[in-house]
Amino acid sequence: MTSGAAKGPKKANLLDPHAIKHVLDESVNEIVTGKGYGEDFRLSNVRLLIGTVIIGIALLAQFHNKKFPENRNFLITCIISYPFFYVILNGILQFISYTKEKNAILFTYPPAGSFNSTGLTVSSKLPRFSDMYTLTVASADPKSISANKTVEFTKSVTKVDKSLVYVVLASFVMISLSDALFTKDGILVEGLFWKDVERLIDDYNDDRKSK
Repeated sequence: MTSGAAKGPKKANLLDPHAIKHVLDESVNEIVTGKGYGEDFRLSNVRLLIGTVIIGIALLAQFHNKKFPENRNFLITCIISYPFFYVILNGILQFISYTKEKNAILFTYPPAGSFNSTGLTVSSKLPRFSDMYTLTVASADPKSISANKTVEFTKSVTKVDKSLVYVVLASFVMISLSDALFTKDGILVEGLFWKDVERLIDDYNDDRKSK
């Protein structure tokens, strides 16, 4: 099993759900890409491009080489076009966020040499005032003939499944039975979490190995 322990323990403030989710999501990204799934940045690039266009219009108006009033018509054009582009392009961003990204934390390409022609969409949720972290693995193209069934697990970040304590002990990580993915000091129990995520990916690929 691949592990990020060599990079040092990952720690989160257990009173900050955003920090907890960030640490877990970051680890998920490492685990998935470590299994050969290349990250797909296309949606991120589209967002950056749209943002660049909006900023570019504002900069063009600000630093045009002619001074007022010579640049009056140019400024009027920029002032009129900016809200138009902002509304349209921002609408596109919102559409992408609502239809594609949602709770997604990672989009991938299929692994090299894989018979599957689609990558993964990996999503996560940690609702406010909840200790239940849900991780979902789905096809990046649900309509594809090679898309597999969506799989997910939900796990408490503060309670441990006693049947899995041996996994933690085998990794030489000492925790109390009131802890789950994090120790009482906020350190991520990577051996346990990595095992869960790798099992979920194997479930998605219908290729779970006997542990």
